Amino acid sequence: MKRIIVTCLIGITTLTTTALILPLLPQSSYAQSSNSQAEKLEQLIKTAQQQIGQYQYQESIETLQEALAIARKIKDRKYEAVANLGLGYVYDQTGQPQKALEFYEKALPIWQEVGYRFGEATTLNNIGGVYSDIGQPQKALEFYEKALPISQEVGARSQEATTLNNIGLVYDNIGQPQKALEYYEKALPISQEVGARSQEATTLNNIGLVYSSIGQPQKALEYYEKALPISQEMGAHSQEATTLNNIGLVYSNIGQPQKALEFFEKALPIWQEVGYRSQEATTLNNIGNVYSSIGQPQKALEYLQKALPIMQEVGARSLESTTLSSIGKVYRDSNQPEKAIDHLEKSVKITLEIRGGLKKENRKTFLNFQYNKWTPIALIDLLIDQNQPEAAWKWYNLATTFDLADYTRLIKAKVKNPEAQKLINQWEENYQKLQALYSKIEDGTTTQLSQQIKQLQAENNQLAENASQKYPEVAELFEFEPKDIDKLKANIPPGTVVIQPALLTGLKSVPDSIAIFLVTRDQATLVKKLPIDAKEFDSILTEYRSQLEKPNADNYATNQEKLYDYLIRPIETEIAAYSPKRLAIIPTGKLRYIPFETLYDNQTEQYLIAKYPIHYLTRISATRQEPKEPTKSLKVLAFGNPQPTEINLRGAEDEAKIIAENLSGKSLTREKATLSSFENESPGFPLVHLATHGCFQKGGCREQGLEENTILFANNKTFNIANAARLGLENTDLIALSACQTAMKADSNGEEIAGVAYLFERAGADAVIASLWNAEDGTTKDIMVKFYDNLKQGMTKVEALRQAKLSYARSDVSPFYWSPFILIGDGE
Repeated sequence: MKRIIVTCLIGITTLTTTALILPLLPQSSYAQSSNSQAEKLEQLIKTAQQQIGQYQYQESIETLQEALAIARKIKDRKYEAVANLGLGYVYDQTGQPQKALEFYEKALPIWQEVGYRFGEATTLNNIGGVYSDIGQPQKALEFYEKALPISQEVGARSQEATTLNNIGLVYDNIGQPQKALEYYEKALPISQEVGARSQEATTLNNIGLVYSSIGQPQKALEYYEKALPISQEMGAHSQEATTLNNIGLVYSNIGQPQKALEFFEKALPIWQEVGYRSQEATTLNNIGNVYSSIGQPQKALEYLQKALPIMQEVGARSLESTTLSSIGKVYRDSNQPEKAIDHLEKSVKITLEIRGGLKKENRKTFLNFQYNKWTPIALIDLLIDQNQPEAAWKWYNLATTFDLADYTRLIKAKVKNPEAQKLINQWEENYQKLQALYSKIEDGTTTQLSQQIKQLQAENNQLAENASQKYPEVAELFEFEPKDIDKLKANIPPGTVVIQPALLTGLKSVPDSIAIFLVTRDQATLVKKLPIDAKEFDSILTEYRSQLEKPNADNYATNQEKLYDYLIRPIETEIAAYSPKRLAIIPTGKLRYIPFETLYDNQTEQYLIAKYPIHYLTRISATRQEPKEPTKSLKVLAFGNPQPTEINLRGAEDEAKIIAENLSGKSLTREKATLSSFENESPGFPLVHLATHGCFQKGGCREQGLEENTILFANNKTFNIANAARLGLENTDLIALSACQTAMKADSNGEEIAGVAYLFERAGADAVIASLWNAEDGTTKDIMVKFYDNLKQGMTKVEALRQAKLSYARSDVSPFYWSPFILIGDGE
């Protein structure tokens, strides 16, 4: 199994499945009868083993099915288990993981019934391999950890080493290299003890990759150089080429390109000789990248353009994206912007397709791969430099939208229409099959395998297109390239200036910068790009957010002014020229944790909120929203201080009662603030106010005892926002969450804040009010009551919230009290 590591080059590692695909049974357990059926059964199993060894998978399925029927007929349970295990293995190898699991799970209880522990461990290990292939590492670990003690119990040392190695690979792939190392180092001496030289070389190679990934290249070389002679001695050519490739990788990373080329060029002919097309393309890609790094673009293109058609031929989409990105980089550095843009756009499109199907556990490793982060930023940066601001903004808006769609997938958000949900589920199931097939590419490609991948890719692409056309509400889940700019801008309300900052950092040979887009309904898109120190900017954001959360902080003014100078000063003349009714901010990353209203102009001595009404958008959607019927009344359904719970919010109880009384609405407090009331009554009110705790931060809210993405109701019942679409909020103007909790952590990007609003938007609500931190109870009540009073007087939502905040936005009042509440969505 090949693994992409965090570099521009590609390293190769190996997943070792159990050595005996069809475990040989003890002689006494062979069919005892001399009748022809028993003899035929034994011969069929041997034939199937040979067919599998020659990649004759369809023939082996027929042979094993015949063997299975005979085993059942003569009641030979052990051979019945062998046949099931063999069928599971073949379906696994042909990219049918669910079928593989079906047969493995038939074999497992038979082994347990007859007490053949070696067969049981083999099957458990192979089930773990399927779950690893389809992106469910925790399930993989569960089965590997069941297989391990059995192998130890029966003294199957080689199998024990195999399982230890596989556990190590799971930890490696989910970003826990030290845990991976722990298991590899347990596997290594066992392989050496039993003389399993191939397994020893595999484990040495994998240990080398871990050391390479954690920045210890000399240790990596030490292990690779132990693995290499073993592979050469055994004539294990693919293993030899793997290690040569990885040695080249280390030399490239430590700045010895000529040594890197020497090893890559030794690996290349071996891959060509053994017919491992995917690995051949990997090494061609690596050679091309080395030539690019030493300023030889023509040589780089020569190798990269050899790699690309091979990757396309075998269906290796992730590698194809990487190589397209590499080619784009070469063209960019060679001042051929049109060709660079073309290749970078193709790379980003594939990356989004792949990311859309990833399970949560695999996402971190994928996103940490340098090219998956580098390519979209490089594309947007280049489009801006080529004076194509609208194209640059289209791609950035797509990336923002995709982050939100990705978030809904990760939390398993549902859609309202059951038929649309079926199509989404089918697409995800097909993608898991593709993941299993991709993993087989990494062990050598066959024509049959490549054809399977291409066919399933085409089917899934058509499925996505059909779902998008038939159910527009789910189209964003399948958007992998930008929509027409005019369709996007048509959904911007008149009088609104959209401001979208984009951090363009981490590009080699290109200075870090921030681009600030200004987009309106009718005018050409503008962009200002300014140099920044990325670390300093991140430090300001982090420090300012920390200051805002503390009611007694008195040193926040400097950072307010710095952020105004970064984000608003460069475009304030252009903003003023539009004479906007309001500003709509589309923040991304850590900027989602900062209320822009608090940015302070030290020249005019004004907060930004004093200059303009401000609301936030999750993104600009190409899907046109049908206008709702004008609301005849401002009826509100207000929930406050649900009891009994572990948390008491006395101010929230008063808040709900006053708001409902002022707007002739309905308040449900304490024991009446139930989950069932929320689910059943919310669709009947244009305004829904939730003065109850909600948790929207990664890992949950320990102090409140809440899981992430939940809202608390009476009797400690919680609502998971993944189910928002099923509430039926098509007639809802506003959902207000006045006591929700978020927190900015080191690896946070604010998706949980935007994600809450995005999910309620998809459920039908026009807008959401959320709080960025837990504000003081009394001030929250006062601001929320004033907001609804302002609505009652005919103000728009954005102006109503602005005026409620301005009553507190003074130099003698900390922004802690008045600024956490932000309006996301329609400001009218």
